[in-house]
Amino acid sequence: MSFVLHGIGVSGGIAIGRAQLVSHATLEVAHYSITPAQVPGEIERLTQALKAVQKELESLRGAMTAGDAPAEFGAFLDVHWMILTDPVLREMPKRTIAEQLCNAEWALTQQLSVLVEQFESIEDPYLRERKADVVQVVERVLKVLMGKPGNVGPANAEEHTILVAHDLSPADVIQFKNHHFAAFLTDLGGVTSHTAIVARSLNVPAVVATHNARTLIRENELLIVDGGRNVVIVNPDRSVLAEYRVKQDELELERQKLRRLRTTPATTLDGCRVELMANIELPEDLEQAIENGAAGVGLFRTEFLFLNRDGLPSEDEQFEAYRAVASGMKGHPVTIRTFD
Repeated sequence: MSFVLHGIGVSGGIAIGRAQLVSHATLEVAHYSITPAQVPGEIERLTQALKAVQKELESLRGAMTAGDAPAEFGAFLDVHWMILTDPVLREMPKRTIAEQLCNAEWALTQQLSVLVEQFESIEDPYLRERKADVVQVVERVLKVLMGKPGNVGPANAEEHTILVAHDLSPADVIQFKNHHFAAFLTDLGGVTSHTAIVARSLNVPAVVATHNARTLIRENELLIVDGGRNVVIVNPDRSVLAEYRVKQDELELERQKLRRLRTTPATTLDGCRVELMANIELPEDLEQAIENGAAGVGLFRTEFLFLNRDGLPSEDEQFEAYRAVASGMKGHPVTIRTFD
């Protein structure tokens, strides 16, 4: 039976493929009392779980640096790493364990509830959306504490696979990226969620906030994901499928035209030249900026040189990073952020 799901299209384009369901480990956190003598051991359990997740993120960061993942992935992992190492998340649950004589899982979820309430009171939608990052980090720690696996990714995903998940964190997507999926859709998420930004950086269509796609869609069902129209068509009939294949071809032709124009000077009818530059976070981003025809670096976000490391970068390290970007642009303008 064919039906349509509506959501928020956060990355345009059309993908046609078979559904691959991403398993989501449901967490039911138990609450039980401990004795004062058990407090040190329970705090140690939490400490070791935090360390384990920190190692997971560092491992993912290292694998990503060695590969070809977009720079945004590194930034998102850095955000999760900073949340994980924040004293509010590391120390407050330990205090709860000692004061309430409860298990580590319960103490952690209590602190999560406090943080979620704080984020939900923020008026700015982008900052409010960061609640999802805190939830994703805490869920990773809980899974370690409870001995449960994380999201189980596609075992044999092919090029035209469409991932269907309740939610995907940046870390999940990094783990799945080598499967070359064609699109993804999630029950949760919003326009400013990191899932949305990841989709755009990967150049794959994505629809989020479908609410119940993970429940309604079955493994291997044929899907059409239309990021531009905010819809997912499940089991399309022949006429709809044919129509979307034509649209897909038209979009690809349009992309090819744009690729041919990327080095063409942008000049208005009255002869005014418009320069389009790229914002970068690390020197490794420069190659893609040049490939896409950037006329310079509009902003080198230098704060990213300071993230996900134990100490500050030395003056020589910073100098080499700035020199690499400046020389790589071969005389084109480079703007370096000096204070944030």
